[in-house]
Amino acid sequence: MEQGLNHSGPRIELVHDFVCARSYLAFTRLGRAVERHRAEGGAAEFVLRPYRIRPEAAVQGEPLFEVHRRERGETEARAIRADRTLGTADGLTFRFDRALFTNTYAAHLLAAQAAAQGRSLPMAARLFRAYFTDGLHLADPTVLAALATEVGVRQEPDLADALDAELARTGSLGSQSGPVFLVGGRHVLHEEPTEHEMLILLRELRY
Repeated sequence: MEQGLNHSGPRIELVHDFVCARSYLAFTRLGRAVERHRAEGGAAEFVLRPYRIRPEAAVQGEPLFEVHRRERGETEARAIRADRTLGTADGLTFRFDRALFTNTYAAHLLAAQAAAQGRSLPMAARLFRAYFTDGLHLADPTVLAALATEVGVRQEPDLADALDAELARTGSLGSQSGPVFLVGGRHVLHEEPTEHEMLILLRELRY
């Protein structure tokens, strides 16, 4: 269940989860680096691979602030909730005060359906924004149906078996602290590379 862009040139895989802030940054920066690389005459394949940071998370969801307060303490939870600086340099808006932490299985299933219809990247971008900016509940079928319609994705066929197999494969590849970048199955970048670092990597892979 590979979800990518530009099926030529070296493949760089992003193992991600939609409730991971670093994954959102990585997705945005890598997408822009790939476009810049293509503008230079290069080619690269950008592949999204699903991972769940908290597969045991409840589908009902809860305010991210409550998760942080329980796990990190009141002071740090309040600091994160109030932060408006993360992502601004990348043109992103993070609203941790709105985020509803939830199980991301259904979101990854929608992403898989989008990939089968050639809409992988716009669907992923919308899911990230829905969680981090809009405060939408990514396990709510009504929310996901609306997002699918917005991006032009049909919520069929049922790809649950294929998603389960992919999640089983990525279970040992992903990280609970951030995204993982792979080329040929090998980790190639740290968890929070800049767009420029990604572009340099793409140029190096070209040769």
